[in-house]
Parts: sequence; structure tokens; C-alpha cells
Amino acid sequence: MRVLLQVTFSDIFKSSFIERVKAVSLIDTAIALILAFCIGLFIFFIYKKSYTGLMYSPGFGITLIALTMISTLVILAVTSNIVLSLGMVGALSIVRFRTAIKEPMDIAFLFWSIAVGIVIAAGLIPLALAGSLFIGAILVLFSSRSTFIRPYILVVRVVDQAAEQRVLDLVKAEVKKSSLKSKSVIAGEIEINLEVRLKEEDTGFINELAALDGVLHTAMVSYNGDYMV
Repeated sequence: MRVLLQVTFSDIFKSSFIERVKAVSLIDTAIALILAFCIGLFIFFIYKKSYTGLMYSPGFGITLIALTMISTLVILAVTSNIVLSLGMVGALSIVRFRTAIKEPMDIAFLFWSIAVGIVIAAGLIPLALAGSLFIGAILVLFSSRSTFIRPYILVVRVVDQAAEQRVLDLVKAEVKKSSLKSKSVIAGEIEINLEVRLKEEDTGFINELAALDGVLHTAMVSYNGDYMV
């Protein structure tokens, strides 16, 4: 009975699970995670600096930092054990990202964070630093020199077709470009939705529209160019 107990405890301490504790150096792990945090913070700064959408989300920026560190941690674990890497592929294959990405640039930042984490964990630190600096500089450069004119949706409700024509004539004279997106008619009321691009971000003509005869309601909102009826 005593011999059996000694063999059992010996097997426990020689377990492959215990042996894998030293598979990755704690110093290497700490250095990799610190570098991932610093570069993730840089990615977050570039995202905040170059963001051109309508509603900035600080939570998404923090997610970029976390994603960089998490991908680093995962790749460190995978590179330490081939069997573990196969199991990790199977486990991650069931993960589905179901959150809708509203801004196309957000996808680029997500892939950037993941790529940096992989490169750092692979030990290619100069590549991670140089690549991040180059990508960040390009994004800031293009975002600061953007010539994109923000579109607006103009919603006007009028009483009849004559009032509608007066609204269209005034809008055409006051904005740089306009196009009809939708029109709905009910008894005694017409609603038109126009996409407009302003000349100099001057919204004073909205007051003139509201003062026209036959105009019941006027509103203008900014949007990102995607229109859904």
C-alpha cells in the first residue's frame, strides 16, 4: 500500500501539466504583454486621431488594446506546444463575431491589433514596431488631408406640391449638391428626404426653409452616407 502511494504522488509531480508551467518563461511573457500593451495603446491613439465617423466609441478603442494583448497571449501559448496549437484552432473555430461593424476602418484596426499581437508573440519585435509606426503615420496622414464633404439628410414636411417646389428651389440654390432619397404622401401632407452637401457648413438656410409658406416641419441630420429606407 505504501509503495502504491509513493508511485501515485510521483506521477502527480511528473505530470505533463505541471511540466508545461515552465514551457514559457515568465520574463518573456511579461515583456511580450508590456510591448503588446504599449503598441495597443498606440493603435488606440491612432484610432482616436483618425476617426471620421459619426459616433466615436471609447469602448472600441479599449477593445483594440485588449485584443492586442489577448492575441499575444494566445500565440505565446500556441508556440510553446504543437498539440495545444491544434486544440486552440479547434476551440477558436467555434467563435463567431456577431457585432455589426458600422465603420469599414474599424475592421482594419481590428486586424491591425491581431496582427501586432501575433508578430510580438513570434518574437519579431522590430517588425511590430516599424510596421505599426508606418501604418499609423499613413492613417493619420490620409485622415488629416481628407477632402470628403460630410453628407446630411434634410427632412421637410409640406402641405402641397407648390410648397414642395419652393423647398426644392431654395435647397438647390443654397447647397452644393442635393438628391432626393425618398418621398411619402399622405392626406394633406408631403414628406421629402433629401441628401445634401453644404457649401461651407452653413445651416442658415434651414431657418429660411422653415419660414416658407406651406412648410410644416424641417430637420437636418448628419449621417455616414449609408441610407436605408
